[in-house]
Amino acid sequence: MFRGAGFAISGAALGAVGASEIPRWFGWDHPPLSGGYAAAADDQSAVRSSSVNVRYFVETTRPLVALTFDDGPAPQYTPMFLDVLEDLGIPATFFLVGRNVRDHSGLLRDRLGRHEVGNHSWAHRDLATMDRAAIQEDLRRTHAVIQDELGRTPVLMRPPFGHLGGSTVLAADSMGYDLVLWDRQMHERRFTGDPAGQARDLVETVRPGSIILAHDVGDKRRLVALRALGDLVTGLKARGFEFVTVSDLIADVSVSVS
Repeated sequence: MFRGAGFAISGAALGAVGASEIPRWFGWDHPPLSGGYAAAADDQSAVRSSSVNVRYFVETTRPLVALTFDDGPAPQYTPMFLDVLEDLGIPATFFLVGRNVRDHSGLLRDRLGRHEVGNHSWAHRDLATMDRAAIQEDLRRTHAVIQDELGRTPVLMRPPFGHLGGSTVLAADSMGYDLVLWDRQMHERRFTGDPAGQARDLVETVRPGSIILAHDVGDKRRLVALRALGDLVTGLKARGFEFVTVSDLIADVSVSVS
């Protein structure tokens, strides 16, 4: 059993979200794995001893929200996102691709400050198509380069594409990671050319404990997220929300419940 989890994936007894969290999908949102899938574990015997947390959001009534960025770092947009976040005075969690850290660690070094970093695989391959040993090596390699180049030890992992394969869960658990997905996201195709509309969409739908997905690497669609940040932050702060890292969101709720 997972910590606070309990549902089946493709016949494997794997959990990905606590039963107390499931009702949140009903009436206002849908499961956030758009286009994703969950595959069975290749090592069924390991399932019984697994205890990994898989989080789409954090159950809380406190007005806290975590902003996350995937796929960086890269020269084109990562510095621009860091500049805007600094101007807005808010933290974020960056899920980093290992080979990008190897090639562009200087973009983040000395600029992380209040921000958090997580493991987003070495080369953004679909981990759900790989066996457990290959996934473990991929995550280990990424973990090491983040430590070596940035001096940070990641405790969170997000699978590329949100594809939650059973062996990915077990590999993450073996490294002590919490798996982090999302319940809200920047819809860059839908709001191309309309960053104000993107901001309104999130301001109106974010709930306490939401984890927002965005990207700081990619084509010009990413500029929708960049240009929406100011209105998004202003709008959510007007609703009383505070921006925190994912780990701080988890820790704050854990303290308030204990």
